[in-house]
Order: sequence, then structure tokens, then C-alpha cells
Amino acid sequence: MGQISRYQIFLKKDLAGSTNEDVRNFVHYLLREKGKSHAYVNQTLSALKFLLTKVLCIKGVCEQLPRPKKEHKLPDVLSQQEVLHILNTVKNIKHRTILILTYSAGLRVSEVVKLKIGDIDYHRMLVHVRQSKGKKDRYTVLSERAIRALQKYISSYHIVDWVFPGENPINHITERTVQRIFENARDKAEIRKEVSIHSLRHFFATHLLEGGTDLRYIQELLGHMSSKTTELYTHVTEKDIRRIKSPFDWISSNWGSAGGE
Repeated sequence: MGQISRYQIFLKKDLAGSTNEDVRNFVHYLLREKGKSHAYVNQTLSALKFLLTKVLCIKGVCEQLPRPKKEHKLPDVLSQQEVLHILNTVKNIKHRTILILTYSAGLRVSEVVKLKIGDIDYHRMLVHVRQSKGKKDRYTVLSERAIRALQKYISSYHIVDWVFPGENPINHITERTVQRIFENARDKAEIRKEVSIHSLRHFFATHLLEGGTDLRYIQELLGHMSSKTTELYTHVTEKDIRRIKSPFDWISSNWGSAGGE
């Protein structure tokens, strides 16, 4: 209803008098002046089309209006040093362990909050993720440093069931609490990039790829059904970009003779 209300305010006349040009102008207004995303504008167009054609039965409106194309944006990626900087700002041992495990094992926030003591295999250095997305179990890696952090935390907090219990030990910590933990750490570290707790999973995949890990193994660790999903996660890594030489390097030997220096 909010989208319809905004359209009515923009229109400054009765909705029944809407024309194709009115809708087109509103779309341009949302994109150019309000800076709304293409997904938001497409949702608005669908709502307006239903209202104007199905409810108000106006003919010839919302016809031949091009739909804004889906935006393809690369997510912000933090370097390993930036991730470490975020982790180092967290002094609370429980909160720091949550973030360490999320990043080091490539876990979804919904997975890390539901871990139980029995899911941690110290000897094989694995985390057993149970019934996650798609109702599938999987194993992912457990680093030596993460093991040390876990053991110190579990010993300090006397954990017996949920690895990360909530205020009431019967329940696990909430996803929103973990999100806030990350956001506070990110802000304290003065990281200005648009990253969230879920980004740690993305950085896990990207950093593995930069380190030379085969994409098929990363797919297994993340629990992706399709390699296409993993490819979207990893996109163009810093390692790949660094292997590409700028054409300026090819011509730099002639820079002096061309009068550039």
C-alpha cells in the first residue's frame, strides 16, 4: 500500500484519471530523483498495474512500459587483514568465537546459531552442519585457530548443549543478536564497506579461491547444490585481477620518448 500511496501523492489527481504517461513519469521519478533500486521499481510497477487495470479497470495504462533491467552489482569484499581487524575489535570471548567460527567455516548465520557441542569434531577438524538449507547435512572445515578459540570459550562458559546459547540456555542465541555483534564490530573497526554477517561466508569462499582452492571443493564446503551459485559468490577475485596487466605497463617503456616524463 505504501507504493500506491506514494504514487497517489505524486499524481496529484484521482487515481482513476491515471494515464500511461503518468506511470512512466512516476517510474522516472523513483529511479532518478529518489534513487530507488530497479527491483523496487519493478515491484511498484506490478502493484500499479494490478490496481489500475484489474481493480480500476483502466484501459491502455501500464502498457509498453519497459521494465528496469536487474542490476548486477559485485558485493564488497574485505581483505583477510580487514577481517582480522574486525575480529580483533571484539573483546567478548563468546562474541569473538561466533564470528571466528562463522568466517573460518563459511557458515550461514542460521547455521552457526544452531550448532551443538556434538557437531564439533576436533579430531577430524570438521564442523557437522545438520539439516541446513535444502534439508541437507554437510561437513565443513574447522581450523586449528578456531579450535583453540572454541575450546577456550567452551571451557570459560561451561557449555553443555548449544555451542552458543541465548539468555535462556534452553534456547540458542538469535540470528539478530549475531547480526548486531558483527555490525558493532564492523563499526568499531571503522570498516565503511557495505558488509554484513553473511558477508563472512562470502569472504571465506573468496579467500579460499584466492588461495588456490578448487571451486568444486568450495561448493561442497558451502553446501551449494549448483556450481553456478558458488561462482556468483566468488566472482572475480583479487588474485585473478592481479594477474592481469594493464596495457599501460606494455607501453611504459616508451613513456619517456613520448614526452611523458
